[in-house]
Amino acid sequence: MNAPLSHPPKVDLTPDAGTTPVMAQFLTAKAGHPDSILFFRMGDFYELFFDDAVTAAAALGITLTKRGKHKGEDIPMAGVPVHAMDGYLARLIRQGFKVAVCEQLEDPSEAKKRGSKAVVHRDVVRVVTPGTLTEDSLLDARGANRLAAVAIRKGRAAVAVVELSAGAVDSVACDIADLGSVLAAFRPSEVLVPDRLFSDSDLKAALDGSGGVVQAIPQALGEPAGARDRVQRLYGVSALDGFGAFEEAEVSALGLIAAYLETTQAGKIPALAPPRRSGDVGHLAIDPSTRLSLEIDRNQRGERDGSLLHAIDRTVTSGGARSLAERVARPLCDPAAINQGLDAVEWLLEQRPLRRDLRDALRSSADVARATSRLALGRGGPRDLSAIRSGLLTAELLSGMFAAAVADPIAAPPARIMAALASLALDAELSQLLGDLRDGLVDEPSHLARDGGYVNPGHRPELDAARALRDDSRRVIADLEARAVAESGVAFKVRHNAVLGYFLEASAKAAEPLMRAGPDSPFIHRQTLANQVRFTTVELSELDAKISQAGHRALAIETETFENWRREVARLAPKLQAVAEAIAELDAHAGLAEWAEEVGAVRPVVDDSLCFFVEGGRHPVVEAAVKAQGNPYTPNDCCLSGDGQGGSRLSIVTGPNMAGKSTFLRQNALLVILAQAGAFVPARTMRLGVVDRLFSRVGAGDDLARGRSTFMMEMVETAAILTQATPRSFVVLDEIGRGTATYDGLAIAWATAEALHETNRSRTLFATHYHELARLEERLDFVSNLSMAAKEWNGDLVFLHEAVKGAADRSYGVQVARLAGVPAKVVSRAKSVLDKLEKEKTSGSSLEELPLFAAAAPDPEPVGPSPVDAALDEINPDDLSPREALEALYRLKGLSKKP
Repeated sequence: MNAPLSHPPKVDLTPDAGTTPVMAQFLTAKAGHPDSILFFRMGDFYELFFDDAVTAAAALGITLTKRGKHKGEDIPMAGVPVHAMDGYLARLIRQGFKVAVCEQLEDPSEAKKRGSKAVVHRDVVRVVTPGTLTEDSLLDARGANRLAAVAIRKGRAAVAVVELSAGAVDSVACDIADLGSVLAAFRPSEVLVPDRLFSDSDLKAALDGSGGVVQAIPQALGEPAGARDRVQRLYGVSALDGFGAFEEAEVSALGLIAAYLETTQAGKIPALAPPRRSGDVGHLAIDPSTRLSLEIDRNQRGERDGSLLHAIDRTVTSGGARSLAERVARPLCDPAAINQGLDAVEWLLEQRPLRRDLRDALRSSADVARATSRLALGRGGPRDLSAIRSGLLTAELLSGMFAAAVADPIAAPPARIMAALASLALDAELSQLLGDLRDGLVDEPSHLARDGGYVNPGHRPELDAARALRDDSRRVIADLEARAVAESGVAFKVRHNAVLGYFLEASAKAAEPLMRAGPDSPFIHRQTLANQVRFTTVELSELDAKISQAGHRALAIETETFENWRREVARLAPKLQAVAEAIAELDAHAGLAEWAEEVGAVRPVVDDSLCFFVEGGRHPVVEAAVKAQGNPYTPNDCCLSGDGQGGSRLSIVTGPNMAGKSTFLRQNALLVILAQAGAFVPARTMRLGVVDRLFSRVGAGDDLARGRSTFMMEMVETAAILTQATPRSFVVLDEIGRGTATYDGLAIAWATAEALHETNRSRTLFATHYHELARLEERLDFVSNLSMAAKEWNGDLVFLHEAVKGAADRSYGVQVARLAGVPAKVVSRAKSVLDKLEKEKTSGSSLEELPLFAAAAPDPEPVGPSPVDAALDEINPDDLSPREALEALYRLKGLSKKP
């Protein structure tokens, strides 16, 4: 388990008499966030001081310098440019640090009005942690970034999860033993744990398997009464009853999330959807080791390539990719819900032209969910408004396309999605927002609101006027100059300096008539120089003020317009999140239909039975890799019946290494995931009775940090299966018991198979090299034998990758060793030992009868050509008649016989 993110100061950071006002401001901010690295805004840089500077300099590879003294010691300092903040921030977050961002909250010119020594007002506006990122530059567009909290109350556990960047919230109540599976399904970047539970050894494995940074948080924040108040305050409601009937542990977990958001978001209220109670809809339980074994969304190295998700993902939007990832990570257990998703995929698969047009339209959409979240938190910019506009336009377009394609869109299979899009497209408030953004926002807005230039001309007349003064000041001044000359008859020139601003200037001689003019003259004397006289007019003075303020005013008007739009987006966040969800779901379904057509996948029959029947099944990842190399993939059948009716519920799978046992096992487990995720499956046919828990112990690895050997890890995982698997579970096991002595391993494998058959009664594929287990087919009612076919051809071992009925008669281990490149001398020795052991039917007593040190004996020195070689040299095949050739062959055969 990762340690809490904390970096306690190594020096006394209390202010003293010698502390400067700016440093006192820094120390105050730091005192409020002692466990974070403080980015302290000073002009165009974020400065870091004391231990924060030392830590950041080492982590980021930036220069460490010093600035001033504190209590007689130099103050270490480092800094990063404001414009490059995101890159440095991302590197710190990836290394597990928290960063508190202290911003300048006023313009320095405003501070000067309070006095020359006044300090610009600064405060911490947010604390950036791994689970609370919202910036696109810090996030994986196609992957969720989640913050989770764990609570335990009265023997029940709960996990609350928030995806702050998109506004999604989930709440799951579960048994304590299931915490690992729940956390692994969400893959949080950060996990909050009450400090009293932080050292609980029983939770250690679950927290380690989550993959996120673990944070200790005060237990008091999870007390139900206070937690309920914080959640209600977060949502602005007086009760949580409208969201569902939450268990006490769920309220505690949600309260921890609410408390953490209050702290990290500095009081800003995020736009969050109501909590989805995942306990209301069952999900397939998959523990962390099974996820790793099956490479569901990440391969063994933690990368997306080579995973099931990567193989099937054909989505065209970032929201759709995240929706698909969630489906694959958390497959459903309700046949009705599963079949609803399969209906949508099937309908879109059949509607090829419409699917093509829908996907083309989806490509023009943007990430509405994340744009809405950023704007609601006050971190968004004009480009996020553009994303909102793009999403609403896409929803409008999709709704129209769908309505035109079918007579009754509400009756079509993707009814809920398209009905939602249709109703939202017609929503008056969203239509008004879309109209404002379409008319007022430029096509390619700037990234930051402070850059300006994102409001269309004509949207606000006062902005147009300010821009005209700002951009056309020369023309305006020239026009005024011409009118002044015509009115006065004096050859005026309009000039400008920092003291007087704009003024009219003429030679002393030319200005004499104006100097004699009375007080009613429109030309007001300002200054007399040796050779020039300067005047102004009321119009010029007003114009001077307008021109000098035009740039500021134009930006202020744009900023006001942006803020009005931002507040409207925040107000309409629930509706915008519904738009984003509908677009994402449609993209996920359409992507699955696209993949199904591409690979020839079929719709599985999913019901409440305990059946598992696959005909012509294929591994989706391996098949893609094999076909990329131009080779065919060998499909395989599998039939298991949990109730034992019409077949076995446990198959013993034997056969040589490299023949495809592990692929066959993983293949069938992945087909379960695909079917229950609402996807078609690569097979000719499939019928599946929904699975409640999926277990896969394929391959082996140790956990040296926890003092566990490979065999111990194997036994821990096996124990979890035997204690948690039910008759509705699906289990794949490979090589149980191979990490210990032969008889011990055989005994463990035998007993495990019996328990799975008799006690757990799970549908199970049990691969083994203990051929003795094949006898279970005769001893137990619902056990069958399968073997991975292989054959020898001209001394070579050929793998057929085909699962056939019956047990394998041998393992071909020596042949596989030869294929792997083991030296011929070792292979030959191994074959001798194997022949002797098989002949004597013993486990080792006759080894002493083998020639001692035979394996180490040197190769015999060549003594010249053999009789066969010599005879071959004398034969010229082109000169032989058929009879002579036959006689030569018999002669060579005789010479080759050993004496």
